[in-house]
Amino acid sequence: MAVIVGHLGQFASGLVLTVEVTLLSLAAGLLLAVPVALLREARHPALWIPAYGYTFYFRGTPLLVQLFLCYYGAGQFRDQLEAAGLWVWFREPYFCALLTLALNTGAYTAEIFRGGIRGVPRGEIEAARACGMSGILLYRRIVLPKAFRLALPAYSNEVVFLLQSTSLVSIITLMDLTGVARVLIARTFMVYEIFIFIGALYLALTYFVLWVFRCVEWRLSAHMRQAPEA
Repeated sequence: MAVIVGHLGQFASGLVLTVEVTLLSLAAGLLLAVPVALLREARHPALWIPAYGYTFYFRGTPLLVQLFLCYYGAGQFRDQLEAAGLWVWFREPYFCALLTLALNTGAYTAEIFRGGIRGVPRGEIEAARACGMSGILLYRRIVLPKAFRLALPAYSNEVVFLLQSTSLVSIITLMDLTGVARVLIARTFMVYEIFIFIGALYLALTYFVLWVFRCVEWRLSAHMRQAPEA
């Protein structure tokens, strides 16, 4: 216990990095997921095939392999990346971690939102068209808001999975919670104490995320609850 108390500052910095990587990856993945989900619903093969290939690859291969390909594999194309001015980014483990996590969660989130889009009742869409809505306006006012509400429970699971997956970034030298734990274990050999402590931190983060989503769902479902009797 003394080792944990003596290194609380390092654990705090690792916790901050874990939360930071999670939030940035989620934001980037969410921005990517919406257009990909819409492309997956397109009828033209030139639109849905690339989107399908993207989701198929990132959902079908291990995240650890994707991290290795992005971080270690980028060095194989250093000359080309330098010519394009991108090597300054790909040589940094932080950028590679964010890029890989964002692409990974973007693929899963796109499929979640696609399911939400398909779950929008046909009657609501027909009613909106009867009111003169079509195209972008129809999606902006009716389809996407409804799809987001339908996809929220499944998306909360994806957020939790991504939070827990950030522990892999320590493999590419980032000092997140798991990275700090690995360094301290190498110095002290206190495996159980340290891993149980960071496991408790991950557990607390997980239940905080679930609590946030539960509050959001409660707020969005206010119209479904009966008004109190007078």
